Formats: sequence, C-alpha cells, structure tokens
Amino acid sequence: QVQLVESGGGLVQAGGSLRLSCAASGSIFRIDDMGWYRQTPENRRELVAAISRGGSIKYVDSVKGRFTISRDNAKNTVYLQMNSLKPEDTAIYYCNVDVNYGVLYWGEGTLVTVSS
Repeated sequence: QVQLVESGGGLVQAGGSLRLSCAASGSIFRIDDMGWYRQTPENRRELVAAISRGGSIKYVDSVKGRFTISRDNAKNTVYLQMNSLKPEDTAIYYCNVDVNYGVLYWGEGTLVTVSS
C-alpha cells in the first residue's frame, strides 16, 4: 500500500506565496510522473503542473511564470512553489503520483485560499 501526505496549504493574501509538499511512502519501488491538480469552487478539476521521472515539466497556462514544480526522488516527494498568488488560485490542491508502473494515487487534498 502507498500513502501520500500533503502539507503546506493555508490562507494567504493576493500576491503572497505558499509551498505545497506531497510525500509518498509505503511499498514503492518506482515513481514516474508526479503532479498537482486543483479543484476549484466551481467544482472543476484541472492539472496545474506535472513533472516526469526524467524532469520534463508542464504547467497549465494560468500558472506559468508563477508556480514551480520540483521533486526529490530520494525522498519520494513533489513540491509546488506558488508565488504571486491570485484569488482565482483558490482551490483544493491534490497531488497525484504514478507508482510502480502505472498505479495512480491521490493525496487527500490541501486547501489553498487566496484573499483579495
């Protein structure tokens, strides 16, 4: 079994920063893609950023230049540094990890609230 533990959400004013972390533990012998999704108040889930095992990165257009995804393979952890936050970034953020050749796991979600 694999567990994902997220941390780092919270309340921040517009223009502020937060850093999300997601650590995977358990029966892991390989992790491929790691990513962050968010579910908006309108109940829309979108991919925010993803990073492959080899380091290829993609972002949704709305966060390019403001968010940075990174990973520490030794710690089985993925990070999302979020700068210049906007009220429209308010959402529940979920990490998603591809473990052991194609088994997808989701974190429990962490709430990010950006006040104007």
